[in-house]
Amino acid sequence: MAAPVIALLTDFGLQDTYVGVMKGVILGIAPDVRVVDLTHGIPPQDVRAAAYNLFVSYRYFPAGTLFCCVVDPGVGSERRAVAVRAGAYTFVAPDNGLLTPVLEREPVEMAVVLENAAYHLPNVSATFHGRDIFAPVAAHLAQGVTLETLGPPVTPEELVRLSWPQPRRTPDGWEASIVYADRFGNLITNLPGEWLDPPLVQWQVEVGPVTIAGVRRTFADVGLGEPVAYVGSSGYLELAVRQGDARRQWGVGPGLVVRVRRRE
Repeated sequence: MAAPVIALLTDFGLQDTYVGVMKGVILGIAPDVRVVDLTHGIPPQDVRAAAYNLFVSYRYFPAGTLFCCVVDPGVGSERRAVAVRAGAYTFVAPDNGLLTPVLEREPVEMAVVLENAAYHLPNVSATFHGRDIFAPVAAHLAQGVTLETLGPPVTPEELVRLSWPQPRRTPDGWEASIVYADRFGNLITNLPGEWLDPPLVQWQVEVGPVTIAGVRRTFADVGLGEPVAYVGSSGYLELAVRQGDARRQWGVGPGLVVRVRRRE
């Protein structure tokens, strides 16, 4: 039987010891677990960016994977810590909306509040629940502890949800939103590429000061420094500058409306 997998997603970066300490806690409880770094490069306190990155990534992991997600601007406050079994996966995270798009896709089998201190570290700090609560809970789950043991249940409706934008149909196309900008400055929208009727070249994309004629297959379909719209690896419409930084050059970012119309 394969060892369980715990995938870590945080905004801790790699300069400090926070991620390493979380791994140490996990391995001290579940020495045979396989720990995977999904990302530690989420912008600090950016719950929406964390929600997007988790959403487009989790289904590439084997069924049964535990996701330990710590982007937690409300650490030490009254916000709840939760564990949620949804679809084929379990998620351990602050109840701050980070799980929103996953919960909109996957049926929730069970959710609990992490109130049972027996599965936390003995001394819980007010500022590092990643080490003291989330990591040990994930490790205990990997060792076979049941969700019911961790604390009282909550209904899916009680879990905090972000206001997650959805594309809107228009008479000549779609009105979408930018939901994430990656480290290259590429702008990812919430519009699934499969919603665009072929041929893709018929579509015109308008974002901020830029109009892009045609949705292309890849960056190399335009010249260096030119804007390009394409369906990215996550399956959503993305906007970029070939070998450039669209976010910086165009002065746009998450939350901005993108209009996709059929070209005249």
